[in-house]
Amino acid sequence: MPDKSDKHGPKVDDEIGHETEGMVRGGHSTHAEEFKETEPYSGDAPWDPTAATGDPREGSPPGMSAGDVEGRSGLARLLSGVRYPARLDDLVAHASGAGADDAAVGALETLPDREYENVADVADELGYGRENRRF
Repeated sequence: MPDKSDKHGPKVDDEIGHETEGMVRGGHSTHAEEFKETEPYSGDAPWDPTAATGDPREGSPPGMSAGDVEGRSGLARLLSGVRYPARLDDLVAHASGAGADDAAVGALETLPDREYENVADVADELGYGRENRRF
């Protein structure tokens, strides 16, 4: 019997042959005839991308707009690596060295010359909203 495998014994070869017999003979349970089956469908209403979904705690926190969140995030990326407390000239030098655009550096230059404790302190001074307690 040349079609038998050396990896299994004759009993296992017979079991494998029995399991695949339907696929070899073209029985009704083959993968080739799956195209005849109807596609499942859902009776649910179509998805509305504007509908509110998910956890109500997600999104902009109370006291902040989506623009505030994006602005603070961009500011944090821009000032990443600054050692606080920092003076205004340290912030401007870091932003310039990081390749910030002129608008971002210009916004930092409008800040009062004082010592800033952290990024949130800088964001508050720039007028971004501050998060109220969430929970």
